[in-house]
Amino acid sequence: MRLAKGLSEAIILHFEAITGSDSYGIRAASNFVPGSRRFVLSFRVVESVNLFPAFLKLAGRRCVVVGAGPVGEEKISGLLRAGAEVFVVAPTATEQVRAWASEGRIRWEARKFRPSHLRDAFVVVAATSSVELHEKIFRLARRRGVLCNVVDDPGRCDFYYGSVVKRGSLQIAISTGGLSPALAQRLRKQFEEQFGAEYEAWIAELGETRERLFARKIDPARRKQLLHRLASELSFEEFLRRRKRAALKGRK
Repeated sequence: MRLAKGLSEAIILHFEAITGSDSYGIRAASNFVPGSRRFVLSFRVVESVNLFPAFLKLAGRRCVVVGAGPVGEEKISGLLRAGAEVFVVAPTATEQVRAWASEGRIRWEARKFRPSHLRDAFVVVAATSSVELHEKIFRLARRRGVLCNVVDDPGRCDFYYGSVVKRGSLQIAISTGGLSPALAQRLRKQFEEQFGAEYEAWIAELGETRERLFARKIDPARRKQLLHRLASELSFEEFLRRRKRAALKGRK
């Protein structure tokens, strides 16, 4: 390795390993320490975890969010969209979180976190700036069987928030197991371009057609064949043509 003049006196390597898996990725970062003539290379070995992909039904379930800043607000918003019963604990909150509390959409307790806040919880999301508090929450959640997500800390997560493309009932979730959120975001943008807003109406139409087919007495094999044909690329193209004709007709 070649270093700029004046940086060759000391190269310090830092390695941090997170064990628990047979497969690993490596993260590297570099930093020049001003005045010390040292160039520090930091390597972090991160485990590759086997994840079970699932879509959870959170309607009516108690979900706790610790922290009500901008990040916490984002997590609360997602839980509300899923119909969860959201309980927020934080000394202060954003205007939006306060508004949700005033509207009765969430319950907000303006105080510091206590272990009792996890009582009857199904999920807890830790979104504060305190590493010590996050560690405490994670350990308590593990002991009580509560699914935990600590923001920006894959090692203290039972589940990850994937990058999601949503078109009505169609949801495409992307995860890199915490190894590269940036890649997940890039893939999400690609899928957003590939699956445009028109998919929302098409999925709704497919659902209605599926219900009608199941209401009829029809051979299961034949019904399966029809359903796959309806979900084909050709069927989607025909759907777009019908929409276009309807739009043109509406303008006349």
